[in-house]
Amino acid sequence: MHTTSLLHDRQKISAFETACCTQTTTKMEFACSHIVCNWGPDGADVSQLAPDYENKASLGWQMDMFPPPLPPRRFRKPRPTSLPNPSSLASQLPVTPLSLPPPVPPRLDLQEGGNNFKVNINVVSLRVGRLVDISQDAGLETFQSPVICGKCSAALSCLSSVWKRLWVCEFCGFENGVDGSLAQVCIGQRAGVRSDDLYLPGKREDDYQNLEDTMVVFCVDISGSMTVTTEVTTESGSTVHISRLEGIQDALQRTLAFMLQQSPHRRVALVTFNDEVVIYGDGTRTPLTMRDWALVDYEHIWKQALGYRVPHCIAETYQHLTNRVKELGEHGATALGPATLASVALASKYPGSKVILCTDGRANIGLGDMEQGNSTDSKYFYRELALQAVEKGVIISVMSFKGTDCCLADIGRLADLTGGRVNIVSIGTMATEIQSISEDNVLATSATATLLAPDGVYFPFEDEDNHKLVKEIGNVTKGMEITFEFAVKPDYMEFCLERNTLPFQLHLSFKTRDQQKVTRIITEQRPVTTSSQILLGRLNVAVLAVHCAQLCASLTMDGRVKEAQRHLAAQQDLLRHISKLRPIQKEESIYGNWMETMTTICDDIKTESQILSDEAAEVVYQLKRASSINSNNTAAAQKKPLVGEKCMASM
Repeated sequence: MHTTSLLHDRQKISAFETACCTQTTTKMEFACSHIVCNWGPDGADVSQLAPDYENKASLGWQMDMFPPPLPPRRFRKPRPTSLPNPSSLASQLPVTPLSLPPPVPPRLDLQEGGNNFKVNINVVSLRVGRLVDISQDAGLETFQSPVICGKCSAALSCLSSVWKRLWVCEFCGFENGVDGSLAQVCIGQRAGVRSDDLYLPGKREDDYQNLEDTMVVFCVDISGSMTVTTEVTTESGSTVHISRLEGIQDALQRTLAFMLQQSPHRRVALVTFNDEVVIYGDGTRTPLTMRDWALVDYEHIWKQALGYRVPHCIAETYQHLTNRVKELGEHGATALGPATLASVALASKYPGSKVILCTDGRANIGLGDMEQGNSTDSKYFYRELALQAVEKGVIISVMSFKGTDCCLADIGRLADLTGGRVNIVSIGTMATEIQSISEDNVLATSATATLLAPDGVYFPFEDEDNHKLVKEIGNVTKGMEITFEFAVKPDYMEFCLERNTLPFQLHLSFKTRDQQKVTRIITEQRPVTTSSQILLGRLNVAVLAVHCAQLCASLTMDGRVKEAQRHLAAQQDLLRHISKLRPIQKEESIYGNWMETMTTICDDIKTESQILSDEAAEVVYQLKRASSINSNNTAAAQKKPLVGEKCMASM
């Protein structure tokens, strides 16, 4: 009887896992089909602390248990008299020895031992880039406002139960009074275990923004170090020496011509810096220059740049900008901080705008000085500037040259917090990289994700130890994906097992490109189990690998290298075990390369205070924004291993 129960539980879990594997377009995706309630923060299996429920199965039971008995035979019908006698027929046939049927081969995915792995497989991935693109979800129901729980702010959903106008929140247990008609709208039309709804509040006329009213600000270093030359092979095969500034000038001219053809209505501005900051704007008016004391006055720089005239579209200013770029000359120090501040202020007039910072050295004058000033002060400056850029909907990307030391670990935070990129380029690849970064791929701004789980669930590595997680995302670009891991507190494990399923709800609030305020709420429930019941071969490796890359890169940047190393080792151990259970897919081998790259970087860090090299920082920032590799993202699949190899070669 116990064996039959175990088989039944196994079949239910296997069927649910199979159903989950077929959902290839999920935008809220779990690494495992079930919630594993007995994972501990130290990675230990705490299942022995729980009562012995019938729905708990051990993966080793089939190795030492007898097979279930055969079912009883049915009664046979009388034999027709017209058929020959079987005894006489048997005497005419050759006698052959009886043999048993061949044994059934063992299922590899069931021979997994006790599943005492240190990896927390309770991971959820949010494909934010797809979630905010509501144009792809025209069939979703839309409402004006959700019915919200008065305690935890969960929304009334398909999982809610209303009795006599009373809704007991399935997340916190709070009793809410609900209007009957509202409950019918929120529940009655969406039976099932999952719902996905859009809430579009009334829109004022002054909220509207033209989709083409975004800006690209090129913030270019013209300090003395930009005179350094690099040997480049021309198309004819000859070699010439080109300075870094000449390389940027050529790349900018190509990018301007490209934008003129592809997006003639976009606004483009130019800002340069050495020992002074010059705002050229669209090149049609007298430049604004700031120097000396002005370079250390945050408010002054912001007001001056904000008051500068708004650039016209590139179709009107292309020639003026091209001439300004050609006239640039290199000399002086590097006022990187003040120039970036001015660029953000200039771009802040239009949410969704971009600042592309091109430099070859550390800031050494004015705000954000990394050589003469206090390092703590400079880090604080860049963080505050990044947060202000997020508030204004501005994305900052950072580009530096191979062989330079720009302290990317610090200034790269500008890109990390705002949704931009960190790239180290060569003279030959600069034009392609700038064109790629300047593409208009911003989907939403002011995005905030709130993830709700029942009481007793918490989110490791997050600031608040409760069942509600709020994450400020800011700017959202195509392909953005964020991950979280969660766990059940030991004191609540018995309660969760008795409950059988746990609800989860995502609230994603954002502004679309035309400044429409949107809230998307996704609700679903997941069955509960223990780690011993999970088939490791059916885990979603993509979700686990992306989460590991993002988490370990973040821990490394925060100086928590030993924690990152433990997670990397556990993840690699899990991947090796899965590879013994089933063939490894091509993209999964790429995820393995990510882990090897991060391991190499972490092993090279000897002290917690050690600053990452620019090459290592570039890779770590890219892995912090890692996303799943699929058939539509083959370019990323090809690039990631190369980035890792480049980093390991440099170290």
